[in-house]
Amino acid sequence: MTAKQIIRKTTRKDLAALLDMTAMMRNAKDATYFEVNFDEQDKGLREIFIMEHEGKNAGYCILNWNPKYGYFRTAEIPETQDLNVLPDFRRKGLATAMIAHCENLAKAKGKRLMGISVGLHGGFGVAQILYAKLGYIPDGQGITYDRKMVSSGEFRAVDDNLCLMMVKSLK
Repeated sequence: MTAKQIIRKTTRKDLAALLDMTAMMRNAKDATYFEVNFDEQDKGLREIFIMEHEGKNAGYCILNWNPKYGYFRTAEIPETQDLNVLPDFRRKGLATAMIAHCENLAKAKGKRLMGISVGLHGGFGVAQILYAKLGYIPDGQGITYDRKMVSSGEFRAVDDNLCLMMVKSLK
């Protein structure tokens, strides 16, 4: 992270900024999505971060200490989720900085592994390459749909919910 970049934990006052960012990415979410995340943040179960670049909101991510995905939950693996960088700020290392921020917080809590997921369609190609470059590997459990395992022979839509769950050692 450079002096031009700041990662800060959000508050409920950031709701409008988060909604604006999702709309700019054509990934609009309703206020309820973030309200649930703020409620979880209040309970210490996750943290929502905004990345600022040169004084402007450039992206956000969520660090989930209690993921929905069963393997991560059972193994107490925190997960970086909903990582988004606005188009005008891409290719500046912001996603990498947000991932590193989440990894460092997990290390500070004594976690040995960090989780992340990536969609399987071509729209996630850049993220697939980035996560591999950063040392993330498949968790060995197969693919998931909405964080539930997909069984052999089962048909699922190839959409944003079809994911490969990945892990990285924090040693």
